[in-house]
Order: sequence, then C-alpha cells, then structure tokens
Amino acid sequence: MRWNLALAAVVAGILSTSCTSGASAAKQHDDQARLQHDAEAQLRRDADAITALGVTGVQARLATPDGRNLTATSGVANLTARRPVPSNGYFRIASVTKAFVATVILQLAGDGKLSLDDTVERWLPSVVSGNGNDGRAITIRQLLQHTSGLHDDYPDYTSAKNFYQHRYDTYTPEQTVGRAMRHRPDFQPGKDWNYSNTGYVLLSMIIQRVTGHPWHQEVQDRIVRPLGLKHTFGPGTSPKLPQPHAETYQRFKPGEPPVNVTEQVGPGTNGEAGLVSTTADINRFFRALLGGRLLPPAQLTQMKQTIPVSKEFEQLMPGVRDGLGFFSRPLSCGGTYWGHEGGDSGWITADGVTADGRRSVTVSLSGVFAQSANDVLHVEQAESKLVDNALCLTSNADHQRR
Repeated sequence: MRWNLALAAVVAGILSTSCTSGASAAKQHDDQARLQHDAEAQLRRDADAITALGVTGVQARLATPDGRNLTATSGVANLTARRPVPSNGYFRIASVTKAFVATVILQLAGDGKLSLDDTVERWLPSVVSGNGNDGRAITIRQLLQHTSGLHDDYPDYTSAKNFYQHRYDTYTPEQTVGRAMRHRPDFQPGKDWNYSNTGYVLLSMIIQRVTGHPWHQEVQDRIVRPLGLKHTFGPGTSPKLPQPHAETYQRFKPGEPPVNVTEQVGPGTNGEAGLVSTTADINRFFRALLGGRLLPPAQLTQMKQTIPVSKEFEQLMPGVRDGLGFFSRPLSCGGTYWGHEGGDSGWITADGVTADGRRSVTVSLSGVFAQSANDVLHVEQAESKLVDNALCLTSNADHQRR
C-alpha cells in the first residue's frame, strides 16, 4: 500500500513537472513570437520613417540567430510605374565593397603573403609619388584605416546633361590614383584621419600585385563562392542591374526634376566600390566575418582594433570608431555593432552585425534626394535608428529565449 502511495506521488510529481515545463515552453514560444512580431513591425515603421524624408524606396532585412529573415519595404521601386520595392532586389553596394577588399587583405596577411606594415612602395613602386605624396611613408594598415593622408579626386556628375554624357565612362585604378597624385596629401601619414577612397583603390592594386588576380576575382574566390553569396558580383563595365531591382534617382539641383541614374558604370569600380549584392548576401557576409569564418582569430582581432574618426564624420555617426575595413558603433541596448555604409548616385546602404555575428541587418535606400548637410544628417539618423532598433529588439528576444 505504501509502495502504491509512493508510486502515485512520483507519478504525480512527474506529471506536475511535465505540465509546468510544457506551460513554460508554451509561454517562451509565445514571448518569442511576440518579440519577433514586434521586431518586424518596428522594421516596417523605421523603413516608413526613411521614405517620409523623401527617399524613393527602402528595403530592409534582419537575420536572427535562429535563422529567421524578417523583411520590410517602403516607398516605390519606380516613380513612373509606382511598383513596390522588391524585398530581394539587387543594388550597388558602393563603399560596403571596402569591407570585402579589407577581408581579402587580412586573409593575405594571415597567409603570410604580405604584412600590414608593408609600405605601399614595396608593392607598387613609384605609384604614390609627387606633390608630397610618398608611398615609402604609407603602410597597408594606414590605407585600410584611412590614416594615409591621401587625397580623393573623383570625377562626378554635375548635371543631368553631364550624367548622360559620361555615365558609361570607365576609369582604371591607375587613372584614379593619378588624379589623387595631382594634389598634396591632406596630412602626413598616420597623423590624422580622413576617409579616403584612393587608399582602397591602392589596396585593390596591391591585391592584384600579390596574387596575380584582379581584386574582384579574389573576392569571388575567397568570400563569395565559399559563403554561397549567389547574388554578389562585380559587374565590371556593365551599366545594368539584374532583376529584380529598384530604380534609383538623383536630383542634381534643388527644384529640378529627379533623374533616373540607375543605368551607369560609375567612377567607383576599383575596390573602393564596385560590387552589386542583396540584403540577404550582405547579412550573410558580415555574420560570417564577425563569426570568425573568414579570418583567423589574430587577423580578426587586428581588424577590430579601432581608432577615432574625424569630428565631421562622427557628427553623422555618433560614437563611431574605425577598424580595418569596417566601423564599430554603440548600441542603445548596450555593446557595439560593426558594419560599413555605402552611398553613390542616389543609393545608400547601411548595415550592422552584432559582435558575436549572430544578428545582422542591412537596409538599402534608393532615390535619396538629400540636398543639404541637414538633409543628409536626417537620413543618416533614420537609417541608424532602423539598424539599432533591429539589433536591440532581436537581442532582447534572444536573451528571453535563453
């Protein structure tokens, strides 16, 4: 009798524990679903807040630790047909390309094929010279971290007529660097910080000198193919984007009608920019990078060693610090995130990945009509808010799940 009573007590205890565990699991599932719904709704609100500033179209994608992809779009993909923005559209990622180029450079350093303390002169003799420019005084690390002092001098479209005349023009890296050499340096190497596209053109030239292959082929072989980034590529001199994609627009002067500038080669195709991608591929790249799947620990640690940026740059991105090929920024919920923005001819790309590589968000803006520094600041603040909200909301969901 006592045995039966004892057995009944054990069974009752098991059933009670099972019911409690089941209830707890159900509550956890409900909480997770609610937080995910909240994150997706916030992503839509933040995308709408960007188009409210006059941006034609927005697509955003958030990748969560459990493999989910939350997407949001806002605005239109075309001002004429007014078709919706595709959530999986291609776009020119502009300077986000620099993070890919920097990763290749760090891989070559990890392979022992170059050192970050090598001078530019060692790999590109006499390329950086004249007007006070001296490749013997500039290191690869300084090119990566925008402390070389090299000046930027890029051809730019000055009007709609000028755009139609020159949108298919192409420029070799030598031509781009040659334009910069007409100017004195902005400062002595290592003495200050100033964002330099010219430095990344030189890095692409160093990649070719070291490997014997163009920078975009090394990106393809070392990053794109191993990660399965099926929608990331260098278009070369092709001015067209694959479908689907949003159209992008530029207003050259206040009051003038917007010009569709989607079809163009663009001057930045030599490693300082030049790749086409999607939000899904950009998320996958940054998660792999911060997750340690692209670089040995020593090289990733070097990449994450940051320095202060200029006051002007920090006004756009409060708290930002520069690593080797990407930037760190503080999260409102604590900690930091990493990423690299890009912008050109109406396109703006912003992205962010948590330090552990578990959560990542990418947003592509098309048709940015910002005409003043104040307009640019408002767009920057809105896209930064989208990134911060997305990473913090999913961070809270992850903590609750644990």
